Formats: sequence, structure tokens, C-alpha cells
Amino acid sequence: MGTQAPPSTIANPPAGNANRLGFYISILTAMIAVITLGIAVFTPPISGSYCRKDCIDYPYLDIVSRFPRDYIWMYSAIVLTLLFVALMVCIHEYAPAEKRIFSHIGLAFAIISAVLLVGDYFVQVSVIQPSLENGETDGIALLTQYNPHGLFIALEDIGYLMMSAALLCAVPVFSRTNRVEKAIRWIFIGNFILAIIALVALSIQYGVDRGYRFEVLVLSLDWIVLFVTGILLSTVFRRAMSVATHPATTGS
Repeated sequence: MGTQAPPSTIANPPAGNANRLGFYISILTAMIAVITLGIAVFTPPISGSYCRKDCIDYPYLDIVSRFPRDYIWMYSAIVLTLLFVALMVCIHEYAPAEKRIFSHIGLAFAIISAVLLVGDYFVQVSVIQPSLENGETDGIALLTQYNPHGLFIALEDIGYLMMSAALLCAVPVFSRTNRVEKAIRWIFIGNFILAIIALVALSIQYGVDRGYRFEVLVLSLDWIVLFVTGILLSTVFRRAMSVATHPATTGS
């Protein structure tokens, strides 16, 4: 009859590995979020409502010279979106058993968000420029990022709204009363509320001419939240690593 290994030798290593990965993913997410936001800030729009000079108009065919400078932020955004999914997986692993239904729903929303956003950005960097250089202009106006009423903006709108929803679903996971988890809860809740208020207000004010006003706001909110909570989550995972390594300290 074999002897059963102590519970700590079974449960702690997987938990420790997940928390360790969560720690590094959190740090990377915060770093890439601030880099992406910085690049986007220095890539001002050259069409639509926020354009101030040298604006381009429909059918947006004179944009060949804008590659790659207007597209660099998308590469960073793709990396950030994939890190976001990985972060949600780590949050799901961190969640107590009774709260995993919420983190699981959040992970589903995160995957939906990633499929929409990564696909959206990859089309821009892999389809638009080659098509223009080869004189294949059919459908470009509908697909290009420069069209404030185009498919690109619509997919970003729903993609980043799904990201906000994913973070909202993760709120019950952080139920501890310490200041870090409390801050994470309120940031996730506030982010979603602000996104919904912005969507409703801009839709009422501008109707079908909302353009990319909501897109700029919601992606900025999500990126700022990923930067701030990335730092906070690294603290959460670091503490969890310490608890997994030294179970006797769980009561402290």
C-alpha cells in the first residue's frame, strides 16, 4: 500500500507556477500597455473628427506613405491583447473554486475580444498596404483604419468593450479586504461603467456620426486600466507566490 504525498507537495507547485507566471504576465502587460499608449499618443489621427491638418478623406487611397508609422502601435496592441488573454488565464487560476464561474466567463469575453482585435489589426498590417501598393483598391475604404465609419473602428469598439466586460467579470475573484484587491475591484467596475456611459452618451449626441470618438476613449481606458492593474496584479500574484511557498504565513 503506497503512501500518499502530503497535500502541500501536490497542490502548491502548480499553484506556485500559475502565480509566478501571473506575476511576470502582469509586469509585461503593464509595460506593453504604457508603450502602446505612448506610441498611439504620438500617432495623431489624419482623418475624422480629431484631425486638425493635412487630413485625408474618402476613399482614403492616398495613405501609402503612412506605412509603417501609422501602424506601429498595432503591433504593440496585438502583443498587449495576447498578454491580456494570458493574464485572464492567470486570474482564472488564482480564483477560489467558488468564484471560478465568474473568471471563466471573463476568460470567454477575453478570448472574444482578442479574436476581434488581433484579427482587426492583422488585416490592417497585412492587407491594406499590399493592396494599395498593387493598385487593388476595391473595399479599401470600408476596411482601412482611416475611415471613422468603417469596419476597423466597429471591431475596435466591440473588441475593447468585450475587454471591459472581461475585466468586470473578474471582479468577484478579488474578494479579499486588502487595499490592493479592493483597488482592483473598483478599477475594473469603474472602467466598465465609464465605457458604457461613454457609449450611450456619444451615441445620443452624435448618433450614426459617432465616428471613432468612442473607440479612442474605450481603448484608452482599457490600456490605462491594464497598466495600473498590471502593477497591482503583480503584487497580488507575488503575495500568492509567497503564501504557496510558505503555507504557514497564510494567516498573516
